[in-house]
Amino acid sequence: MSKNTFMPLVYGLDDVPPPSKAALAAIQHVLASIVGIATPSLIIGGALGLGEQVPYLIAMAFFVSGVATFIQCKRIGPVGSGLLSLQGTSFAFLGAVLAAGFAVKSKGGTPDDILAMIFGLCLVGSLVEIILSQFLDKLKRIITPTVTGIVITVIGLSLIKSGFTDFAGGARAGEDLGKPLYLLMGSLVVAVILVMTFLGKPTLRISAIMIGLIVGTIVASFFGMVNFGALSSAKLFALPIPFKYGIDFDIGLFIPIAFLYLVTAIETSGDLTANSVISGQPVEGDLYMKRIKGGVLGDGVNSALAAVFNTFPNTTFSQNNGVIQMTGVASRHVGMYMGGFLVLLGLFPIIGTFFLIIPKPVLGGGTLVLFSTIAVAGIRILSSVEMTLRRVYIMAVSFGLALGVTLVPDATQHLPNFLKQVFAAPITLAGMSAIILSLAIPEDAKATVEAAE
Repeated sequence: MSKNTFMPLVYGLDDVPPPSKAALAAIQHVLASIVGIATPSLIIGGALGLGEQVPYLIAMAFFVSGVATFIQCKRIGPVGSGLLSLQGTSFAFLGAVLAAGFAVKSKGGTPDDILAMIFGLCLVGSLVEIILSQFLDKLKRIITPTVTGIVITVIGLSLIKSGFTDFAGGARAGEDLGKPLYLLMGSLVVAVILVMTFLGKPTLRISAIMIGLIVGTIVASFFGMVNFGALSSAKLFALPIPFKYGIDFDIGLFIPIAFLYLVTAIETSGDLTANSVISGQPVEGDLYMKRIKGGVLGDGVNSALAAVFNTFPNTTFSQNNGVIQMTGVASRHVGMYMGGFLVLLGLFPIIGTFFLIIPKPVLGGGTLVLFSTIAVAGIRILSSVEMTLRRVYIMAVSFGLALGVTLVPDATQHLPNFLKQVFAAPITLAGMSAIILSLAIPEDAKATVEAAE
């Protein structure tokens, strides 16, 4: 099966567009992803108090995204899907990365200590996805749509607190948290994003969040909320330095991150399947499986590169499938241009510094929409499967435990430190409970909710 049921393609997978058209298509992919690539570094840096390191972290996020996109599209040996697939920093790891960072910080760790631990955990964790890439057919028997949907929903829900804190002024706002002006700025960004999304223009839709942040920052500047001082001290050029902050490891902090690489492997296989459909390529057979395994292997290898070059795990960006639909350009040769543009962005950290001048309420308006969309994506996966009593109870227990430790964090305070690090992480707890219950509750318990009622 390889029929493309979407709009006709102007350039197929192996076609070579003229340089001008390839560059134009590449720019649209970069515009659709630039906020998504930079935002995780911005959030992690702000939450953990990394200060001066943030522009460099954002620069390395762009740099690695460019290299990773080139590998994914070009396919080097067995690594890469060979599809037009952009790689970028994954939001899925935010919760686990922040938990690891706060654990180091609570023990008096410096910013360098925090980053050394995070990148060490992510580097070892990438081996999980590299190994799993060769066993995807067996992995799907364990990681079902129910499990994946639960985990993705919990990821989104667990991040909303961070987004809404910024929306109301940021963690450092103190008594000013929730000032009407802050709430107004956050609401303005949400409104702009909604208007851009529903105007019906594809170009505006894929750039909606970026436009929202730009408009919000401009308006906020009239109220004295934008500090341009960071631009005056910004470095023009950034040299990628392997292991700039060193490397560290802790097995207790590693478990949540290792589990997320497991989930990411399944997410990536889904993204690449959708990409294959849109690109008019097979979604079954040897060629299809070769591309999926190569793509997930590319995810793992690129996430290892990300840890080496001081940024966070990479994954395929699903929103770029929408750009393929919009432009009708599925040529993987466009990926070479995408990679080049992203590498250039990464070599000049002053670009990342522009993200630092975005006021917290403005950033919160954008991230609130992003994080809520992640939760909605999980709900859509759950709604796509038949709602049996078995699935209802798997969802109920998993959500109950995950939201329970989020709302009552002291519930795990008397556990041994290793268990506390594992069970206090809502994403890990939700995933583990969903997998265990899926294996424990027999498949023949398939009575539907309607039948039971």
